[in-house]
Amino acid sequence: MNNLWLVIKREYITRVRRRAFILATLLTPLGLGVFFLVVTLIFSYENDETQRIAVIDEGNLFEGGLADGRGIYFDLTDKNLEELRESTQNKENDYSGILVVPAFDNPNKRNFSVNYYSDTKMAIDLQSVLEGRIERALRRYKLEAFELNEQLISSLDTEVRIGTRTITPSEAGEEEADNKFVSEIGAAIGTAMGFIMYMTVFIYGMMVMRSVMEEKTNRIVEVVVSSVKPFTLMLGKIIGVGAVGLTQVVAWAITIPLTLLLLVSVFGVGLDPDSAQAMVEQSGTDFDQAQAQSMVEEALAGLSTINWWLIVPAFIIYFLGGYFMYAALFAAVGSAMGDDLGEGQALTIPITIPVALAFYIMIVALRAPNSSLAIWSSLFPLFSPIVMPARLPFDPPFWQVGLSLVLLVLAAIGLVWMSGRIYRIGILNYGKKGSLGLMVKWFFQNN
Repeated sequence: MNNLWLVIKREYITRVRRRAFILATLLTPLGLGVFFLVVTLIFSYENDETQRIAVIDEGNLFEGGLADGRGIYFDLTDKNLEELRESTQNKENDYSGILVVPAFDNPNKRNFSVNYYSDTKMAIDLQSVLEGRIERALRRYKLEAFELNEQLISSLDTEVRIGTRTITPSEAGEEEADNKFVSEIGAAIGTAMGFIMYMTVFIYGMMVMRSVMEEKTNRIVEVVVSSVKPFTLMLGKIIGVGAVGLTQVVAWAITIPLTLLLLVSVFGVGLDPDSAQAMVEQSGTDFDQAQAQSMVEEALAGLSTINWWLIVPAFIIYFLGGYFMYAALFAAVGSAMGDDLGEGQALTIPITIPVALAFYIMIVALRAPNSSLAIWSSLFPLFSPIVMPARLPFDPPFWQVGLSLVLLVLAAIGLVWMSGRIYRIGILNYGKKGSLGLMVKWFFQNN
């Protein structure tokens, strides 16, 4: 046990003192903050391009005028197309385009084509503005033609809210609160947990494999195993690297929110409500700030209905179980590899395939958390660290969670033991090219 602690301490201290680790831990939050600042400034950039468009309204659809967009100005004109073309070519006006809207005399017509004349390609923003203005004008025309009341037509649209409630009432006889964001929040939480597991397995599992390869290549391990058993060395390396990763994650969890908060307070990074309203109005939709605030409050209320008491501890167990399981496999592969990194690609494929499959199954499980695929995959140990966390926000049966955890722990212990048997021989093997067949042979070898 004392030797195990020494190996863990050595792996941890050696790595956290490296310049690369310190720079990555300190500069990553700053880099993300700068990236967030630049992206926000890009999206908040106001288009300084000014376009003036002549509109030939042959059917008098825009009798009330045509509202200008952001940097887009419309001029209703009585001139014909040829006159405007000639004057524009002769630089007698500053029109960047000519919009010809033909007469619309059939309110039952569902398709309508207009022509836009310009020597430059139409931008996506301009196209959306033009389509929005014309569609609203046609709507007004049809309402007047059919003698319909717009308020009555709007009342036909009904927002449907589906609230999930238990069939069996609680002991107090009360039903659960209705919240339409529970499913969306559950899907977001499940996606985040599954993605964290996916990235952790690859990043820190590969880190364990590279550490084993470095010691084997430099022949440091020949000295170490003289006083430490190979299994103890492998287990200490797995725990030490995992502790390094946990330290970095905790540091980022503290510094990244603080960095973003500092950017918001110093640079005022955020979406200006007036700009947001102008952008939404340009797209032809409604902007209701009160409704948006109500949605935020309801989403926060939905967070309180999530079973955090189950999700948090279960996720920690899945995190540790998945890490130990895959890190042990990567350590075994690292012990079988030599100087050639290319040979390691073939050996790591059997490890990476289950991780990739689990990630895609997780996406399916988010859409159908109680499907047969989701249930059986969340019980299978190689898939469960990624699939089951995605199902946890949807309250799977306790027996499934319990069975999944038991199988995961047993599989982690078994794979660590199995990898240890391969590691004890592979770490001192030189000259032979590693292969899956050779690793199987090492597993059954007794000396």
